[in-house]
Amino acid sequence: KQLFAQVTNPPVDAIREEIIMATETSIGPEDNLLEPGPRAALQLALPSPVLSNPEFEKIRQLDGGPLARGFRSITLPILFHASENGQGLRRAIDDVRARASEAIDEGYNLIILSDRGHDETDAPIPALLAVAAVHHHLVRAGTRTRVSLILESGEPREAHHFSLLIGYGASAINPYLALETIDDQVRLGVI
Repeated sequence: KQLFAQVTNPPVDAIREEIIMATETSIGPEDNLLEPGPRAALQLALPSPVLSNPEFEKIRQLDGGPLARGFRSITLPILFHASENGQGLRRAIDDVRARASEAIDEGYNLIILSDRGHDETDAPIPALLAVAAVHHHLVRAGTRTRVSLILESGEPREAHHFSLLIGYGASAINPYLALETIDDQVRLGVI
């Protein structure tokens, strides 16, 4: 006699379930969904929200010129002075939110939030906190649909991290440290 029901559903598999699931995404400004037009189609299609280093560098180089089709990216650091503790973190978050608004006013439509450059004096703002802070600031300002947020961070490394970052407003993520770790393990013959 069975005393419990055991469910052994396999994990979600985007390859075998591609008919009903897609990992593709797009980045760029969003136009009014209620009045579709040609501008609404101006998006960059990506095969995945997780960007390799070469894919990410192509996006970073978009300068708004004719070859960039109007896409213009800017990189904003998400770092704070570690010696200033919580007050430094709060100031850095306020600063990155203000700089994101300024970037939109200057015509940038791809904002890269980057924790590169951290050292013994400058610590990275936690990625989820930085993405959420900028996202909600832009929603309140009414400018969120004019820009995509792209994260360049050494922090995300698990599927759950990526899911949360996307859920909190990131359009795409370059997990440079995870990618460099994999490359190093391949080079060393570990994998």
